[in-house]
Formats: sequence, structure tokens, C-alpha cells
Amino acid sequence: MTSSQDFSDQPGNDPVEQSQWERFGVDTSAPHSARVYDYWLGGKTNFPPDRAMGQAIEQAIPSIKAMAKENRAFQGRAVRFLAQEQGIRQFLDLGTGIPTSPNTHEIAEAVSPGTRVVYVDNDPIVLAHARALMVSTPGSHTTYIHADLGKPAELFADPALTSTLDLDQPVGLLLIAVLMLIADQDDPWAKVAELRDALPSGSCIALTHPTQDFDPEGVDKVAQAARQGGMTLVPRSREEVTRFFDGWELIEPGVSPVMAWRPDGEPPADPTAAYYWGAVARKK
Repeated sequence: MTSSQDFSDQPGNDPVEQSQWERFGVDTSAPHSARVYDYWLGGKTNFPPDRAMGQAIEQAIPSIKAMAKENRAFQGRAVRFLAQEQGIRQFLDLGTGIPTSPNTHEIAEAVSPGTRVVYVDNDPIVLAHARALMVSTPGSHTTYIHADLGKPAELFADPALTSTLDLDQPVGLLLIAVLMLIADQDDPWAKVAELRDALPSGSCIALTHPTQDFDPEGVDKVAQAARQGGMTLVPRSREEVTRFFDGWELIEPGVSPVMAWRPDGEPPADPTAAYYWGAVARKK
């Protein structure tokens, strides 16, 4: 931890507070994907450039806040499914983002209090919040690693990971709305393949990814707005998203709109209302 000071309840719009974050290596002058997402979810850790970007995207897709919440809801259902029906007792959550309750460990521990969770992100603002991520129930263990998911070999060699997760036992790998931050030329499929290869049989992957498939014009405007703000945001087709699961067994209903993946209650009237593909797969 870089400091014991806790910024978690501050609203992110005070110049004094911004200077405090900047001392932690946080660039508050430009938008950041984690903080834009935090803004859409109604969080407090976002700054004027993040809100400006979030609002610009909202002009292209007015329902983007609801979509972000649907993506988050998929994560909750996927974690519960992995804990309840696949017996997963340890999770690796890559691209954690700013804590938004319920977090992965809270969902998993509601099923099994012995769960172990490793959160991974490379954003200084998430590092400053990491203490909130490490509050777990007795018998469970939660830790945070400041690392880059694009460097899997370094990640799996990190003592904080190897002391928390038993890589001889199944792991639930979470890649929730993070791979769109990796450009095609950096080959996100190869990076995910390296992550998959490091996990034992019985492991599962839960993944979501924004797509242009349901609204090409609107999503193209979003990608353009992100580029203009200095952010990488690459929407991908169903076929491109399916490639992330190569060699693993897709669990029904396969690669689906996130709202249609094992919904709680009645199926949604319009499952494509949230522009994300999502799926869970298992390593044989």
C-alpha cells in the first residue's frame, strides 16, 4: 500500500482532492476507463475529464449507464454460478477497476466463506483503493496485485498470487469489460491464451466485451470519442469474442448478450439492450 490515507468516500471533484490523488501518481487531467465506468455506475472516484468523457459517450448511446449496470450484473451471476455450480473456491479478477459493492470476494464468500480472491489492476487509483478490496470474512483471503494483465508470466510469478492461489486447483478467471482496452495489434487473444494455459483443468473463465454488433453507428461514435480523449476502446464482434475461449468448453448458453446469460427471473424483453457479449467457459 502506498499510504494509509483513505480516499474512498471523497467525491472526486474538489481541486484539493485532485492534488492528493496526483501525489499517488493518478493523472486527473485525462479520462481513464476505470473512472469513466465508475461514473456510469454512480461512484465517487471520478474527475471532470472522466465525467466529460462519460457524458460524451452517453450522447452517442443514451442508455450507456444502464448497460454498465447490466455488465456488472453479469459479473455477479457468473461468480455465483462458478462458486455454486462449478465449485470454484479461488478467483483471479483481472482489470478489477474501482471497488463497487458487491465485489467478487463478497459474491463468492456468500456462497463459500473459504474463498480466495486475487484482484489485479495497473491503475494507481485502484491501488489506493485496494484496502477496501481486502476486507474478507474469517477463513477467506483476498489480496491485490498492481500488475499488467498483458504480462501473464510476470503475473503468475508474483509471490502475492502464488501465496494466495493454489495453481494446482481450479481457478475462476474474470475478464470483465477489460479486453477492449487492448488494441488488435497487441494481440489480446494471445495474451488471454497465455492466461488460460497457466490454469489447471477444471478452471473457468468469465468474460464480457463491448460490441458493435447491436448498434454499429452508435458504438463507432463511442470508439471515436474514446480515441479523441486518448483512450483505447476496441469493440469486437461475436466471432472475435468467441476466439478468447479457444480450446475451452463453453457453458450454456455460450457467447450471448450479457442480459441473456442465465438471467435472474424472467428473460429480458430485449437481450441486446446492453451492448456486451458475455460467456463462461471451462477447461477440460
